Amino acid sequence: MHQTINKPVHGSFNHHNPDSETEDHLLKNYSRYSVDFVKGSGACLYDSNGKEYLDFLCGIAVTSFGHGNPQIKTAVEEQVKRLWHVSNLFISSGQRLLADKLYLRSSLEYAFFCNSGTEANEAAIKFARKWGNGKFQIITALGSFHGRTYGSLSASGQYKLWDGFFPMAPGFLYVPFGDIEAIENSFGPHVAAVMLEPIQGESGIILPQEGYLKKVREFCDEKGILLILDEVQTGVGRTGKFFAFEHENIIPDIVTMAKGIANGIPLGVTLCSKKVGDVIKPGDHGSTFGGNPVAVAAANKVMDLIDNELLTHISQIGEKIKEEIASQNSRIIKEVRGKGLLIGVELNEGISAKKIANELLQNGVIVGTSGDKVLRILPPFIIGNEEVEKFIGVFKNVLKNLD
Repeated sequence: MHQTINKPVHGSFNHHNPDSETEDHLLKNYSRYSVDFVKGSGACLYDSNGKEYLDFLCGIAVTSFGHGNPQIKTAVEEQVKRLWHVSNLFISSGQRLLADKLYLRSSLEYAFFCNSGTEANEAAIKFARKWGNGKFQIITALGSFHGRTYGSLSASGQYKLWDGFFPMAPGFLYVPFGDIEAIENSFGPHVAAVMLEPIQGESGIILPQEGYLKKVREFCDEKGILLILDEVQTGVGRTGKFFAFEHENIIPDIVTMAKGIANGIPLGVTLCSKKVGDVIKPGDHGSTFGGNPVAVAAANKVMDLIDNELLTHISQIGEKIKEEIASQNSRIIKEVRGKGLLIGVELNEGISAKKIANELLQNGVIVGTSGDKVLRILPPFIIGNEEVEKFIGVFKNVLKNLD
C-alpha cells in the first residue's frame, strides 16, 4: 500500500546507507522512514536501537489487537504445527468456520477468501459482472481507493494513481462521493453495480452525510442493481461497529474486507449474497493462497475477540481522542473527523501533515498521513486511557513547537 510519508533527517533512527546492497535491491516504490522496527508488543513497536514507539497507525489499520497478541499468537502457532498450506481443491474446516462467523455478522451467505484488499475488490468486480449477465458498468466515487491491481485501480477514482499506467480497464463511471443525484444521473442500461467505501480512507477520512448509504441502497434496489461496499479499512470493528454499513442499518450485496481481519497475517475476504454467489461456478474465480490455514486461524481468533463490549470501547475511546485533538491549537487544526478509531485530522493551509507525522515519529509516536493535509490516526483497539494521554501529550508538544 502506498505510504504518503517523508523520510526523516534526524532522530534516533537506524539510517541505512542509500548505496548499500540492501537498499540498491529494494524497488523504489515506497518513500520510507529510515527506521527499522524489529519487535512489537501490545500498542508499541521497538526499533533496532531499542527505542519504543507508540503505534497509532497499526500497519495502516491492520494490527487492531496490537503486536504479539497472545491469543492470536497461540492460534497461529498451533496451526503452524499442524498444517501451513493446502490447496482449495479440498475441504477446509477452518474456512467453513470463518465463513459461518462472517455470515452471522453480515447476513451475506457466501465467503471467498483471498490474500489482500485489492484481490477482494477484484473478486467483487468479477462477481458483479458475472451476476450482471451482460451488464458490466460499475459506478464508483471520485477520491475512492480500491487497490492497485488493474481492476481495483481502475475502480479507484483518482487520476494521480492512474498516471503512467494507462489504459485503465473500461466499464467504470465516476461520481462525486456523497452525491446521490450524481449516481442517479449516471445510471444506464449497462450498469450492474455501485461500488463505494463507507468512509474514504486514503483520501483523508472523508465521511458522507448521514443517510447517504441508505439512499444508495434504496436506489440500487429500485434499479435492480448491486451495492458493493469496500470495507477493507472500515471493517472488522474499526468504526465501532463490526461493519461500517451497520451505522446506516443496511446490508450490501457484496462487501470486501482485509486489513484487520487476521491482525497482520495476509487475508482478504469477499462476502456476497445468495443471489450473487449462486451465479459463481467452479472455475470462475480462485486463489492459490487464499484462505491459507494459518491466516484463517488468526482470523477465527480475531472474530472471537470482537464483542459488543469491545465495539463500545472503540466508539468511546475514539470520541475521546477526537475531542482531545479538537481542543488543540485551532491555528493548526482545521477539522477532526472519523468514526471509532478511524480518525482524520485535517490541517490548515500551509501546515504540513508529513512534517507533523515526522516530528511525532521522532518523539516516539507513529501516525499516518493522507497527502500533506491530513493526519491519519488508526490506534489499536486495545488502547486505554494511559496510551491516549501519552499520545495527546506528545501531540500537544509537537504542535506547540510549530508555533
